Amino acid sequence: MTHTLPHFFTSKNGQDVAVIGDYEKTIEYATEHFIQTAKAAITNQGSFFVALSGGSTPNAIYKNLSSSKSSEIDWSKVFFFWSDERAVSPTNSESNFFNSMNAGIKKLPLVKKQVFRMHAEADIEANAALYEKIIKEHLGLRPFDLIMLGMGDDGHTASLFPQTKALEESSKWVVANEVAQKKVWRMTMTYPCINRAKNIVVYILGSAKKTVINKVLFKKNSPPFPIEKIGTDNNKALFILDIEASAVFRKNLSD
Repeated sequence: MTHTLPHFFTSKNGQDVAVIGDYEKTIEYATEHFIQTAKAAITNQGSFFVALSGGSTPNAIYKNLSSSKSSEIDWSKVFFFWSDERAVSPTNSESNFFNSMNAGIKKLPLVKKQVFRMHAEADIEANAALYEKIIKEHLGLRPFDLIMLGMGDDGHTASLFPQTKALEESSKWVVANEVAQKKVWRMTMTYPCINRAKNIVVYILGSAKKTVINKVLFKKNSPPFPIEKIGTDNNKALFILDIEASAVFRKNLSD
């Protein structure tokens, strides 16, 4: 059995999976998906609320968005949040906010009231509660139009790491999460917040992720990876993979 790319699948977990092609084609697809999602939200509801992610793949998307493609979106109606943040200052090179802004977000025609960073560098528990309050003040009962996510080698997403307390959160939308294995604290959106989003997209590119994503999509890990709880039967997440990340997954489909 052979597959012509791009190709779409539904995994045993119920996530929708799009295998696009090489790295460049996948970044282009992800950028176009962002643009079309934003335009639809603005047309239908007058605004676009998105939670950004850190990482090299989202940063490549932000770079694309700040190029000639930026004219396709009415940026005055876009509001940026973040799905998670490290406990560092916004000028620290480890900050998701810092990297997102430098990758391209700061080149967009935005004003301050459109950008809501997570203040995770101090009083992280209090600021997590405040961030949730800010989300609810601006969105009300409306879900995010798009939440952007990645996946770590340990199957974490956002800052929902294995064996951490945030995995058990059933009501709060944003929490401070102690990641003991890394000896750090992180601020993160939780499953109750992420899984209500209109569009949940997980970007997984590169050969380093091929073994882990195969385990995720075929439920071959016990206990389950945190990312396996992203998306629900009624609100599936879209996993966007390039050809390298999908190598083992595609082989198992053809066996």
